[in-house]
Amino acid sequence: MKNILRKISVFGVAIAMLGVTSCTFDEVVDPNGPSVDGVAENATIGQLNELVIGVESSWRNGLAIETTASGTMGRELYLFDADPRNTGDLLGKNGVALDNSSFYNTAQWNGSYRCVKNANLLIGAVTNTSSVTARERNGYTGFAKTVIAYELIQMVKSYGRARVDVADEENLGPILGEAEVLAAVRTMLNEAEAELNNADFIFTLSDGFAGFDTPGAFRQFNRGVAAVAAVYAGDGQGALNAVNASYFNLGGSLTNGPTHVFGTGGNDALNGLFKVPSADGVTNIGDNIIVHPDWVTQAEAGDLRVSQKSAPTPDPTANLDGLFAEYETRLYASALSPVDILRNEELILVYAEASILAGNLGDAENALNVIRNAAGLPNYSGDSSAAALTTEMLNQRRYSLWGENHRMYDMRRYGLSSTLPIDRPGDVVYNQLPVPLAEEN
Repeated sequence: MKNILRKISVFGVAIAMLGVTSCTFDEVVDPNGPSVDGVAENATIGQLNELVIGVESSWRNGLAIETTASGTMGRELYLFDADPRNTGDLLGKNGVALDNSSFYNTAQWNGSYRCVKNANLLIGAVTNTSSVTARERNGYTGFAKTVIAYELIQMVKSYGRARVDVADEENLGPILGEAEVLAAVRTMLNEAEAELNNADFIFTLSDGFAGFDTPGAFRQFNRGVAAVAAVYAGDGQGALNAVNASYFNLGGSLTNGPTHVFGTGGNDALNGLFKVPSADGVTNIGDNIIVHPDWVTQAEAGDLRVSQKSAPTPDPTANLDGLFAEYETRLYASALSPVDILRNEELILVYAEASILAGNLGDAENALNVIRNAAGLPNYSGDSSAAALTTEMLNQRRYSLWGENHRMYDMRRYGLSSTLPIDRPGDVVYNQLPVPLAEEN
């Protein structure tokens, strides 16, 4: 069977600029879609830098569908649009099974592996050229390996498994389970960190990486990703070691961190998670992200995140497929709004979770209070046991990270998927996507 991975073409990187300004590039073999053969041997610095742009640009691929699919399955939101599978399949309407060939599971798989393929192409190209110094080569490979690791973590969250060994598209490695993928990711991130510690960046990243565009600063991002992988693997002390080497800061801005940026250029992309707000007393149910009502009604009184991320619709009786549009998203202000990749707010929550896993319950509570206070809430006053603090941590993740592809995986990894609400009689909770049919071993 011919795998999806073998059909993914290299992203046309030369003209996907991602907000990069004041850059010039050397001529490449095909500027609208550089070929593998054109960069496999003796790639120029200009070609390598175009590949970096392609990696960062393709990093955004499938992001909107990935987020809305997992958000629907995790009962965070409904996607109201013309496709009935968004309110049917993903909610298990009348017990319907998830389709292993549908857009909601192939879009993320294809998008993530297109990015991984571009990153592997960059690694191969920089390994087989004399155009760069050893430190410059480490800069490219440290960047690429960190991105691959991040993408594989997203695959674990959505599918519970992934292919790790995909560098040779004619000899793909097996699909591995969650524990094996996370172990491989952590090894890859450590390799990348070692490279970044002895690296120079001679490439330019987008404005979304302002402040994280040097080897030292990007290494902090690498350590943040490593901390995420460690808590997902249940390694509290490992996560603490990693997060303390990142840009995690209990007293810092919660928004600090790199972002995906968007643009209106011919080969750029818009933020697919932005939806035009309803207006004039009419609820927009034709193309809208509807906030699950429980997310609003179960919030603590005074939680600022509710009004920051959602708003009542003009007509709460408006409905689609038996689901009512009482609240709609306000997560993004426009189609050009950036999307966080890993911000300090998430790292503080990672630190809290790692502290619980490591038995440092006072540290966990202090971190959770930082999140609570920023949301306008008083300090936590509940039981200080590990179990109670875990419940509180998951609740703060629910509100801080709403609509960002976390809830479904959080419920699954803590064995709580069965506690998610059933929206209509006959609906079924599914907590991970099937691997696309074309990719099954």
